[in-house]
Amino acid sequence: MLTLSQDIKKLNELDKKHYLHPASSPKAQIQQGPKLIFSEGKGIHVTDIKGDTYIDGVSMLWNVNVGHGQKELADIAHQQMSKLAFGSSFFGFSNEPAIRLAEKIASIAPGDLNSIFYTSGGSESNDTAVKLARFYWSLKGKPQKLKIISLRNGYHGVTIGAQTLTGIDAFNVFSGSKAYDVLHATPHLTNCELGDKTDPNYESSIRAVLEREGAETIAAIIIEPVQGAGGVHICPPGYLQAVRKLCNENEVLFIADEVICGFGRTGTMFGVENWDVVPDLMSVAKGITSGYAQLGGVLIRDEIKEEIAQYEYPLAHGFTYSGHPTACAVGLKNIELIERYNLVANTKIMEQELMAGLKYLESKHSIVTKTRALGLLAAFDLMADRDNGVPFDPTLMAPYVVCEESFTRKLLVRGSGNTIILSPPLIINKNEIEEMITILDDSITAFKKTLG
Repeated sequence: MLTLSQDIKKLNELDKKHYLHPASSPKAQIQQGPKLIFSEGKGIHVTDIKGDTYIDGVSMLWNVNVGHGQKELADIAHQQMSKLAFGSSFFGFSNEPAIRLAEKIASIAPGDLNSIFYTSGGSESNDTAVKLARFYWSLKGKPQKLKIISLRNGYHGVTIGAQTLTGIDAFNVFSGSKAYDVLHATPHLTNCELGDKTDPNYESSIRAVLEREGAETIAAIIIEPVQGAGGVHICPPGYLQAVRKLCNENEVLFIADEVICGFGRTGTMFGVENWDVVPDLMSVAKGITSGYAQLGGVLIRDEIKEEIAQYEYPLAHGFTYSGHPTACAVGLKNIELIERYNLVANTKIMEQELMAGLKYLESKHSIVTKTRALGLLAAFDLMADRDNGVPFDPTLMAPYVVCEESFTRKLLVRGSGNTIILSPPLIINKNEIEEMITILDDSITAFKKTLG
C-alpha cells in the first residue's frame, strides 16, 4: 500500500501525463503538476489531498452559491439516479424533474420569462441565446437580422460562438475562434445610449454601432449585468434601462448573460432585478445547481416562445444533456435551499460587511482603489499611484502576487488585469468575511514589502 506522500506523488505524475487543464498554463502544468488536488469541501472551505484547508473566496468558479458539502443535494442526486439517471428530451420526450424545475424557474424569474431551453453550462447557454434570437427573427420574416452586439471586457464562454461574443482579447482570438456577425461596443456609456452624440466615446457605443450597421441587421445585444471575468464591472445607474429602451426602439432583442449573476449572487435572485429590467432572453448556469451538477439554460419571454411554438418542424438545436433528469433534480433542490436559508437576503447583508472590509483595505493601503461589490460579487484594483490612475508595471504582476500571498495564507481569490476578485459562497457570515479581509490585508502588506 502506498503512503500518503507516495499517493500524492503518483497522482501528480498521472495528472501531468494525462490531464490537460482548462484556463491553466500547460507548460507550468507539465513542470509542476496540479497546484491543488481537492479532496473535500464543507461550507465556505475546501480541503486538499494533503489535508490543508482553504477559504473558497471565489466559490470555485463563481458557482458554489450554497456552499460545499450540502448533503441534501447529494441525496437528491442519488435518489434521481437510482430512479432515472438520464432520459432524453429529444423527439418530444420529457421527464418530471425537468418539468418541475422549468415551472419553478418561471415562478422566480422576472417579468414574463416563462420558458426555458436547457443546456449543460454557460457557454452552451449563450450560444443557444444567439441561435434563438436569430431563429426568432427568421420566423418573423427578417432573416437578415443576424448580427450580435456584445461589450468589450464582457465574458460569455469558450465555445466558438460564445468566445467570439467575449470581449477579452486573449479569449476572443484563441485558436482562430472567430464567428461572423459579432460586433463589440464600449461598455457602460449611458449618455451615449440615451442619444448624447457630443460624448467623445459616442462612436464606440451600442447606439452608434446600431446606426452604422443598421438596426435591420442586428438580432440582439448581449450584456452581463456585472462583467465578471472582465474585472467585476457593475453597470452604472440607468445603463441597462437605456439599453432596454434602445432595443425596444430598434426591434433588437436584449440578451442578459446571468451565468455568474443569477441565483442570488448579486443580492437579488437575478442580476437584472437590481435595475428593474426584463430581458428578452436570459442565459443561466453555474448557480442554478451551485456546481453540484452540470446544468444551464436560456429563459425565454412569452412573445418569443409563442412565435417559436408555431414552427412545425424539429428544432435543429439541442444537446444530449438538455433537461438531464439528475441535474434538474439537483437544480430544483438547490433553489429550495437558496429560498429556505434566505440566501438572497443574506447576500445583501453580507455585501455591506464585505464592502466595509474592502473600504478598510483602501484606507490602510494606498495601492488599493476602486473597491466595489454588488451582493457577493466584489473586487478592488491595485495601482502604483491611485490618485493619478497609474497602474503597476505589468511585469510585477501585482494582483497575481497578492493572490499567491493569499494562497499561502489559505485563501483562494482570483486576479484579472489590475484586479483582485472575490465571490465567496452565499452562506458566508460576518466572521468569515473578516477572516478573508485579514488575510488580504496581510497579503497586500507582504506584496508592498517586495517593492522596497
